[in-house]
Amino acid sequence: MPSLAAHIASVPASGIRRIFELANQLDDVIYLSVGEPDVPIAPHIAAAATQAWDRDETNYTANGGIPQLRAAIVGKLARENDIHVGTEQVWVTVGATQGLHQAMALTLGVGDEVLVPDPGYTTFTMNARMLNAVPVPYSLLPEHDFLPSIDELERLVTDKTRVIIVNSPSNPLGVIFPENVLRELLAFAKRHDLWVISDEVYEYFTYGAKHWSIASFDDENRVFSAFSFSKTYAMTGIRVGYLITPPGLAHTMRSVQEAMISCVNTPGQYAAIAAITGDHQHVADARAHYHANLETAMRVLDSRGIRYQRPQGAFYLWIDVGHVSGGDVAEWAERFLFAKNVAVAPGSAFGRSGEGWIRVCLAADESDLLDGLGRLPAPE
Repeated sequence: MPSLAAHIASVPASGIRRIFELANQLDDVIYLSVGEPDVPIAPHIAAAATQAWDRDETNYTANGGIPQLRAAIVGKLARENDIHVGTEQVWVTVGATQGLHQAMALTLGVGDEVLVPDPGYTTFTMNARMLNAVPVPYSLLPEHDFLPSIDELERLVTDKTRVIIVNSPSNPLGVIFPENVLRELLAFAKRHDLWVISDEVYEYFTYGAKHWSIASFDDENRVFSAFSFSKTYAMTGIRVGYLITPPGLAHTMRSVQEAMISCVNTPGQYAAIAAITGDHQHVADARAHYHANLETAMRVLDSRGIRYQRPQGAFYLWIDVGHVSGGDVAEWAERFLFAKNVAVAPGSAFGRSGEGWIRVCLAADESDLLDGLGRLPAPE
């Protein structure tokens, strides 16, 4: 049997999925590990997909997506993100996951370096390794309010650095980068002539802080922005997102989109049109639900003296279990699962700065959240 490409062995496994798969072998598990909305899809979105199937709208679309969907995205970006683009800069993707991978594939060559947040979404590092590029973590630490340090970035950048990835609202931290920080990151990228890839999947879920899109400050066409319908509209399994590119890449994007996916499934795109143009009350209700769960969770943790990072966005809670994890939170999370039947994501799955922390998903039934958090060991 031939061997796989040598660099594939360097692609790290997902520590989140490991916990999930172990949990699936047990009974009566409280799942707080995977970032899955617990609210149903809105009826008008489901109906749009069903109607597309019934009309036999199952053929290829243009590589970039259905024109009505791309036009709706252009309007949404101008209205809500202060990003003003042409239709040819909008590319409908298989979730933000494909959009992020595609942006990295466009900007990274073999041996190139990409600055990735640590803690940060696991696929940033996985994508880099799959592309035979080198992920270089930049720290998001509690002593700096989990915000990036420009001084640290200046120490990390080299002549091989090509890209910096920015994720706000952050997964797993729930931190929203304020306007001044995003402007500083963009200025840093300009100084070193870097591409910026912005992951804005959780843009609609904010709690008292404003979400800013870094592309709205970009006057040099160096930002790729990835968005998704998955979390906002409870469409994770439908797999529709979109990538916004700098201008002038339409010919290239048609080629790489054709090579990678050809196009996104057609009924899913009709569902996305209904989502972006239809009533958003269900999104507001989901945000209120996650916020209520956050308030409940913080009360439980406060009463038990357990330290955590208060999130400004997304639907996660970053919790310090360093008092019991013994320097190996991944191993501790497995023991906790088998002992207490609660699945949580180990912080080390998101990078070395996550050691001693866990990520808990707030998109859950309140009773499960209360029960699961109540089983966490409190400091003595």
